[in-house]
Order: sequence, then C-alpha cells, then structure tokens
Amino acid sequence: MKVFVTGASGYIGSRLVASLVTDGAEVVVGSRTPDRLRTFDWHDSVTTVRLDVTDADSCRDALGASSVDVAYYLVHAIGESGYRRTDLDSARHFAEAARGAGVGRIVYLGGFVPEGEELSEHLASRAEVGEALQVDGIEVVWLRAAIVIGAGSTSFEMMRYLADRLPVLPLPTWLDKPVQPIAVDDVVYYLRATADESVPAGAYDIAGPEVLPYRDLVFAYVRAARLHRLGVPTPPVPTKLAGFVIGRLIPVPGLLADDLVQSLVNSMTASEKRIERYVPDPDGGLTGVDDAMRRSLLGAGHPRSVSRNPDSLRLADSDAEWTGGDVRTIRRYGADLFGEDGWKLMESLGAGAVLYSWPIAPVVRTNLDVAASVVGTVSARVRSLLHR
Repeated sequence: MKVFVTGASGYIGSRLVASLVTDGAEVVVGSRTPDRLRTFDWHDSVTTVRLDVTDADSCRDALGASSVDVAYYLVHAIGESGYRRTDLDSARHFAEAARGAGVGRIVYLGGFVPEGEELSEHLASRAEVGEALQVDGIEVVWLRAAIVIGAGSTSFEMMRYLADRLPVLPLPTWLDKPVQPIAVDDVVYYLRATADESVPAGAYDIAGPEVLPYRDLVFAYVRAARLHRLGVPTPPVPTKLAGFVIGRLIPVPGLLADDLVQSLVNSMTASEKRIERYVPDPDGGLTGVDDAMRRSLLGAGHPRSVSRNPDSLRLADSDAEWTGGDVRTIRRYGADLFGEDGWKLMESLGAGAVLYSWPIAPVVRTNLDVAASVVGTVSARVRSLLHR
C-alpha cells in the first residue's frame, strides 16, 4: 500500500510516518516547505512533495504526481487568525484533488462531536473539515478523539506547564466536565488500522479506557510528576477569559491555548464504540491515564529523534521548541551558551539541581525567553540598519 501523509511535521503526523516507515510502507509526505522535513530521521525513507492545502493547484499537483492508495489528512490551522475558514477551504481543495488523482481512501483525525451541545469554535471547525472531505468516489474514515496524551502534544504540555508552575491550581466548575483521553500510541494504532479497506468508511470515536473529569486528569499528571499541588474550586470563569490568561502564563502559543481551553465546555467522551467491531484493541490493551502520564515524563531531559524514541509518548527532538517543560528549555539555552559538554559538566557540579527546581525553573526560563526575544529583536534591527 502506498500512502500520502499531510501534517507530517506535526505531533501526530511525525509519529505516524515513523511507524509507517518502520514497517516498510511506501510513504509520500506533502509539506509546504519540504526542506524542513530533513530534520526528521525518516526523511531519506520517504518521498517528499510540495503541498500547500490552501492552494487547490498545489493539491492537484502533489496528489496527481503521487499515485497513492490512501491519504492521511492531519493538517489544522488552529491558533491562526481566521483558521476556521482556512481549514474548511483547505479540506475542500484536498478532497477534490484526491478524487481527481484516484485516491481510494482518506483517513482524517478530528475531534469528538458531542450530541445536543453547542460546539466550541475549535470542535465546530474539526467537524466541518470532516464533512468537507466526504466527496463522491472516495471512502473517508473520520476518526474522532478528545485529548491526546503524550509529551509534545499541546493538551499535555498545557497541563504540564500549569501544574509545574502553579502551586495552587484553580478549578472552575467547567473542569467537572467528563473527558475520555487517548494516548498518542493508540491514536497512531487506529490511524494505521483504519487505512485498511476491511474497515468500512464512516465516522468512529476513538478513546482510551477511562472517563474522568478534566480536573482529575490534571491531577493524574500531578501524581505522575510527583508534585504537591492544592486544587481550589472557583466560580465559573468564562473560558475565553481563562484561555487568555493561560496563554500568557505558559509558553504555549496564546491563540492555540485560547482555542483549546474554550473546547473544555464540551463533554469529551465517546458517543459510540463502533470501532470495536472492526479494529481489535492493540496488544496489551489501550493505554490507561496513569500509565500514559508516567511514560510521557520519561526521557524528557534528552529527547531522541522520533524514529529512535523507544516510546511514542516520550518527547521527541523534533517536537515544538516550546514543548518539554521549563527544564528542557533551560537545558537547551545552557548547551547553546556553554556547549553540550560544558553544560553537562555544570549540571554535574550542581547547576541542574538548582536551576531545574521549582519555583526557580519557571522564573529562569521566562527570563531567558525574554532575553532571547530582546536579543533577536535588537539583532534584526541592527541588520536592517546595516543594510540600508
């Protein structure tokens, strides 16, 4: 089977490609900037093509030249201004191009669509994309999931930063909403399994084995990280305000944090289990919350490449720079300043024990981020003056 993967530089996509390549699949990867994919260790094992899903001609060229059986649609413009319209138009471009290229099946990963509830902007956009991909002549498998657990995923990193940085965790009433998270290794498993034609086209909810309030999910991280945090119930704070504040307390991109927080007003649990008819649970069963949290925290100090990572829940060196917590960022700044060997020596002399501890780590990391931003701005200004 020959497959096409969009969003391969992203969190889910990079792990999916690594899994496909490991099993010897023939993979074509589409990207707006194919040269960026050279940072992934699977790059030499795939075919890369230029693809801009916002451009209908680009979609036709990329898919028309690839001759693939299955296409994975994993792109999402969340966190960008006007992303809902962009996502809808992009899905239409891709679906029409796939039909013209003779693609047999599209596998799309979206979010849950809770019945009888007004959807947040984020979830409404994901549902619109799922509908737009369904055109005559192509089978579409629409996988719907809630929070994905794994180091590097935005949802996990938001929990990590909030729990690491705040000794007292405010618990507004909407954190009582039930969620049914799923570990990233199980997401990749379902993506792989539903590419097979034995799974009928249609929408399927995929989820982990546990349903719990979101506040309990946060404290599952607290336990796994061996932190001591106090949860304090608060009146219902508007999610838009909460998203705005959270986006400025933690280094997750502000618009992205805002969009995801607003989705917490919806119940994020599976509404059906039809996937069980066609796809058995993975060997060893679906990953539970506590196990997923524990595994997500392993190896964070020295992340490996996505293909060589012993566990897809661990942080990979290709994950976004703002992921991995404050310790990873301080370590990166230290290595840049003193060199890898020099920083390791300083760690052995006790620098790490001091700088990586709470509450020092968040303060140090924030100031380093500010300093780096100022230096970057000044350098850019100097270069512009020199080139006048």
